[in-house]
Amino acid sequence: MDYVLLGVFLGLTLLGVPVAFTLALSVATILVFFIDKPLVMVTQIMFSGIDSFSFMAVPFFMLAGSFMSAGGVTQRLVNFSQSLVGSFRGGLAQTVSVSGCFFAAIPGSSAATTAALGSTMVEAMDKKGYGREWATGVVASSGVVGIVIPPSITMVVFGVIGNVSIGDMFVGGFIPGAMMGGSMMLVSWYMAKKRGIQPDGQFSIARVAVAFKESFFALLTPVIIIGGIYGGIFTPTEAAAVTVVYGIFVGLFIYKELKFSDFPKIIFQAVIGTTMIMLLVGAANVFGWMLTNLMIPHRLGEFVVSLTSSPITFLMAMNVVLLIAGTMVNASAAVVILTPIFLPVAITLGIDPLFFGVLMVVNLAIGCITPPVGLDLFVASAICNVPIEKVMKASLPYLYALLVTLVMLTMFPWFITVLPYALK
Repeated sequence: MDYVLLGVFLGLTLLGVPVAFTLALSVATILVFFIDKPLVMVTQIMFSGIDSFSFMAVPFFMLAGSFMSAGGVTQRLVNFSQSLVGSFRGGLAQTVSVSGCFFAAIPGSSAATTAALGSTMVEAMDKKGYGREWATGVVASSGVVGIVIPPSITMVVFGVIGNVSIGDMFVGGFIPGAMMGGSMMLVSWYMAKKRGIQPDGQFSIARVAVAFKESFFALLTPVIIIGGIYGGIFTPTEAAAVTVVYGIFVGLFIYKELKFSDFPKIIFQAVIGTTMIMLLVGAANVFGWMLTNLMIPHRLGEFVVSLTSSPITFLMAMNVVLLIAGTMVNASAAVVILTPIFLPVAITLGIDPLFFGVLMVVNLAIGCITPPVGLDLFVASAICNVPIEKVMKASLPYLYALLVTLVMLTMFPWFITVLPYALK
């Protein structure tokens, strides 16, 4: 049955069947041909898998991101980033990376971050002589921090499935996200130096102050979320709802770029996105239930432990698997599928579940730009009108830098755990 379950899953995936349907159909095949249980169990388990108060944070964070993006937040964050690093060598490319870190605190999605940066920065970089290909490569790469820096929908999913504090996951993502952004900035500086691109203007404290004032309410978003959670004011789900109200208020009354006529479109987009994620989570929950019934995680754990008792060796092998998985399936779906398999093994080897969860999210984020089918590569290609093969080539230096960052996070867990435990 093990081979049938995995064979059906891989076969349907290769045929291009949506992941949610692939997961559910794989389990349905086992129930029909091997186990005498009714098919209604599939829908029952799907429903119970998403029947969680914590999962309500997903639609709220998506809605908040949509409201704030439509309310003029994106351009203000870009302006602030440019005031900080725009005067350095390769300043516009570095601006994209810094903007990615700031904008990641809004939608909680790598694809949304990539799309926002692409529509804002590519034309400016092209006019300044960076070239459209390089611009698209840095945009695609900078989008990956969208699911690492909080709020992160993928972290919410892992927190619920792995029974790990979502607030701790959020805080644990700050340093890894900053390290990823910093590594990409170094690559941009080196490439600019190699290509002879000169700094654009002088650094100005006054300009930074003005840009900070204009973007203050946008930058306040993660402070409200994290501060509210750790201050005991509200739960992560309540924090998401508060963020929606805050995003509407900022867009309507402070930046005054959000209109009531925009609400139906924004809500519709959030509903579509939420439906896709919840369907994935529900289907993946069914798949996880079948894996548990077949004792696959248990046997895999015993097999891994028999091969090595080294946590580092296990984590390095897991990194490879997750990087590949991140190219093929949505990050949230990968979390739901793989967490029941890998997390018990990690706990057996004495690995902190919090550290494991954040590292898993970082892996899947990098997978979004790993050829041949990284999601953010295709988003950047479509937004910026650049052939996909050229986007892949342009993003490779940034991919290498992100992989070095991943190895550092794997070797030194305190990069992830120091902030969550310091705040307790």
